[in-house]
Amino acid sequence: MFKAAVFDMDGVLLDTEKVYRLCWKKNGMSIGLSEEEMELLCEKIAGGTKKHNAGVFKEKMGEDFDYTEFRKKTMQMFEEYLLQHGIDVKRGVEKTLRTLKERGIRMALATSTDRILAIDRLTKTGLYSFFDAAVFGDEIEYGKPEPDIYLKACEKLRVQPKEAVGVEDSINGILSASSAGLYTVMVVDLIRPNAVTKEKAAKTYYHIADLLELF
Repeated sequence: MFKAAVFDMDGVLLDTEKVYRLCWKKNGMSIGLSEEEMELLCEKIAGGTKKHNAGVFKEKMGEDFDYTEFRKKTMQMFEEYLLQHGIDVKRGVEKTLRTLKERGIRMALATSTDRILAIDRLTKTGLYSFFDAAVFGDEIEYGKPEPDIYLKACEKLRVQPKEAVGVEDSINGILSASSAGLYTVMVVDLIRPNAVTKEKAAKTYYHIADLLELF
């Protein structure tokens, strides 16, 4: 029996990965990259830290590529979209979190998003109060795909990694949770299961409520 669950945010709790991808693609195509090239880049950067993602783009565009400015423009597009359309919660999330809470399962957040932005989005959607602890991207030196953020989340929950389930949708996130020693599950969003996810994730679900079978 697991004692805790540690959740990624974008693509697992909030239906925001599709918005991120839309903005990344639109911005990338504005500088001459094809839609297919941006799809591949989006697969590589999903869930990753700023440093990791900068490396992905520089590998593609060259070391002189101004990733900081490119990311800034993408994030501006993202925020403008949210202001206009709001933030959608993934189907079944609220019921799943409530059930886990009722079963006495401790829960933490492990997101690459910065603290202020993540708390704002989760508060607006009514999800933040479900969590006993949280670790944000700007609090961790080595983010996903490194294990640090999940190790820190378990430390805050006062559980051993092997006593916790890590819930992710991205390859970087799955690598992070798995290498930290959590029982890692993939809840499929935009990224489809592949050889890496099948090796590193113990379970693959297409609906978040299915993970309740573990508790």
